[in-house]
Amino acid sequence: MALPLKYNIRNVFVRWRATFATVLGIALVVAVFILVQSLAVGLEKSSANTGDPRNVLVVRKGSTAESSSLVTREQLKSLQYFDEIQRNEKNQPMISADLLVLINLPRRATNEGEANVLLRGISPLGVELRPQVTLVAGRWFTPGKREIVVSKRLSDRFANFDIGDRFKSGPEWFTVVGWLDGAKSAFDSECWMDVDECRAIYDRDMYSSLLLRPVDEAAKTNLISRIENDKRLQLLAFTESEYYAKQTMTATPIKWLGGFLATAMSIGAVFAAMNTMYASVGARTREIGTLRVLGFRRRTIVLSFLIEGALLALIGGILGSVLSLFGNGYATGTIGFETFSETVFEFTITPALIGKGLLFSIIVGILGTLLPALRASRLPVISALKSI
Repeated sequence: MALPLKYNIRNVFVRWRATFATVLGIALVVAVFILVQSLAVGLEKSSANTGDPRNVLVVRKGSTAESSSLVTREQLKSLQYFDEIQRNEKNQPMISADLLVLINLPRRATNEGEANVLLRGISPLGVELRPQVTLVAGRWFTPGKREIVVSKRLSDRFANFDIGDRFKSGPEWFTVVGWLDGAKSAFDSECWMDVDECRAIYDRDMYSSLLLRPVDEAAKTNLISRIENDKRLQLLAFTESEYYAKQTMTATPIKWLGGFLATAMSIGAVFAAMNTMYASVGARTREIGTLRVLGFRRRTIVLSFLIEGALLALIGGILGSVLSLFGNGYATGTIGFETFSETVFEFTITPALIGKGLLFSIIVGILGTLLPALRASRLPVISALKSI
């Protein structure tokens, strides 16, 4: 014979003062768990949201990212005449040679020091090849004038990034002439200028990568195969979106941190739930004895207490999920392990993450209730009935 579910629901709400601390504790644990995991989701989404599937990105063989790649001018000249590459109305091959440089700049808050910012030098067709990047204020840079366009999101985090401001990097002064928006992609963490000007300023002979636009899907497949099989070139080719989807190294330690924090905090939450349930058992000793006299078996009482603990934890999990939603979409930044520069992204809370949080809370509730439930089921009937 099973105890009705309304018995457990009634006990949860009748003893609300005793259970409030447990519910709140589990809620805070779940909120932290979801928010930390949402950092990793935000980073992964930023990378996955970057790039055009029509484009092909080319880097040196053996390099793990654009920042560690070197592409020579001879390799660029060889590639730009491939038949698979699309040409624009001016009969120019749709190709951009890019150079990535790290520059160290002060943050807006004087007490936050300095950080690395990723500066991308792009060819004249670089903007056209990246339609997801738009100019939201000012104008695009003019080559040869030491002009730069910065990410709107970076402008909120770094000093001298307002339109018209000037800052020094290396031997030169740069003028900010525009703000770009990368549509919540990795481009939101970059500044752009002319590639040949960038090479001259920072004394670089080579490029970091090449971005190509093939004629069609069949040409794209042929182009990737042709580049990788040409032993003279020693280059690797990916679709642009595939390349950025793989650049999620920074998310891994955040996931580990989230797991560690969740484990540490869940131990405290388990003890809090256990303490509440032990107190509940002590206050309901006679009630438990009565249930035994009425014919309810020990395993029924254990199951009833486990359901009650899970219900308490679920309430805490729902509360924690609601609290975490206040952080959804909040923009923040960290150091990207791929480029060692400032990476801007958002807390991203998904339904799957909410589901994990609720499941996590139920597990905590069951673990915290197990020992008190076993104790309740083993109480001697006569002693339980005589208790005051």
